[in-house]
Amino acid sequence: MTTQETAYQIEHSPAYASLILDLQPNQSMLVEASAMAAMDTALTMKTQMRGGLMKSVGRMFVGESLFINEFIASSRGGQLYISPGVPGEVKHYHLTGDKGLMVQSSGFVACSPTVDMDTKFQGFKGFFSGESLFLIHVSGKGDFWFSSYGAIVEIPVAGDYVVDTSYIVAFEDSLDYNVEMIGGLSFKNLKTGILGGEGLVCRFRGKGRLWVQSRSIYGLLNFLRPFRPTKSN
Repeated sequence: MTTQETAYQIEHSPAYASLILDLQPNQSMLVEASAMAAMDTALTMKTQMRGGLMKSVGRMFVGESLFINEFIASSRGGQLYISPGVPGEVKHYHLTGDKGLMVQSSGFVACSPTVDMDTKFQGFKGFFSGESLFLIHVSGKGDFWFSSYGAIVEIPVAGDYVVDTSYIVAFEDSLDYNVEMIGGLSFKNLKTGILGGEGLVCRFRGKGRLWVQSRSIYGLLNFLRPFRPTKSN
């Protein structure tokens, strides 16, 4: 596939997707720290702090990298192989400047240096969703790639649409959203949602595209919990 700016390939999708970027001479690309698997010797790498000091400090509390790597091609260009940290799919989104994208804080894979990324505090929306308190707001112009655990399904929204909070990967910022509980807000439902992980959904309104993942990593963690080592007294 070729976009207006960057030639790329996505291989081994959707279970173990990897991204291959063909950088043109003197072209650069921003990549999530530790996601580089291999690269042409014509590329050089430098590391920078992501999003400014305060935003980086905020990301410290969600357990994500404070840094981002920039790969720069020499006068002959070269290939860059990128592998996200969890097994799943990689998707591409081309920004034209007319709308932006909201992405789960762990979803960033790579982007053009002309793309602006900003962390957005969700407040109580993030608390009740059980997810991290930060979303990445992506805007500007250029190419952006994001990933998830499991396959990614694109859903066109026109009106209202409801998604379990643990399955949300990304959505266009033309959509409004609000986290709520199935069956309404009550002490019983609140207790069930927080302790049992059920009943918490995000209601989207408006017109735009939404991306959800086919699996929830919290379901995998709950499945593995009985098998974890325990200390004997």
